[in-house]
Amino acid sequence: MGNGQSKRIAVDMDEVLADTLTQFLSEYNREFGENITKADLVARKLVEIVPADRRARLRHYALSPGFFRDIPLMPGSRDVFSELRERYEVFIATAAMEFPSSFNEKYAWIKAHFPDFPDSHIVFCGDKSVIAAHFLIDDSPRHFARFAGQGFLFTAPHNRAENRYPRLNNWADVRRQFLNGE
Repeated sequence: MGNGQSKRIAVDMDEVLADTLTQFLSEYNREFGENITKADLVARKLVEIVPADRRARLRHYALSPGFFRDIPLMPGSRDVFSELRERYEVFIATAAMEFPSSFNEKYAWIKAHFPDFPDSHIVFCGDKSVIAAHFLIDDSPRHFARFAGQGFLFTAPHNRAENRYPRLNNWADVRRQFLNGE
């Protein structure tokens, strides 16, 4: 793996670099006049809060033009991501297959927020076990099952009960894990 000089880190886009949940909540709250926040998701999952007859709208947002292009950055991600790139070979690995129409917008999002990030290090995939990296930072534990390297779970409301993998709660934790002791 890697070029023999530096280790590789694959970083997920949605809910790790991109604050996708905030985008979903913004769209939902705007449409239905609600005020659901991330704090509301500490005790309950979004599907437990959103009435059953509105849940299909959540998927619809991700299929709507502009949804992925306009997602805000995760707090602290820009600086730490830049620092990681100085010490590691970094890839952005996003499972875009669930929403195939998202390819162009996800690419545009990456270029808008990280304009000098090389195209050769952007990976659109379904199964992240194909990524030859030492580390994978992801909010979805399903990606670690067949991943050959070490997975690090990036905290999100939907993974709060998961305890099989080392956890990174935010980008300050990413900095401590990968940059402070190296």
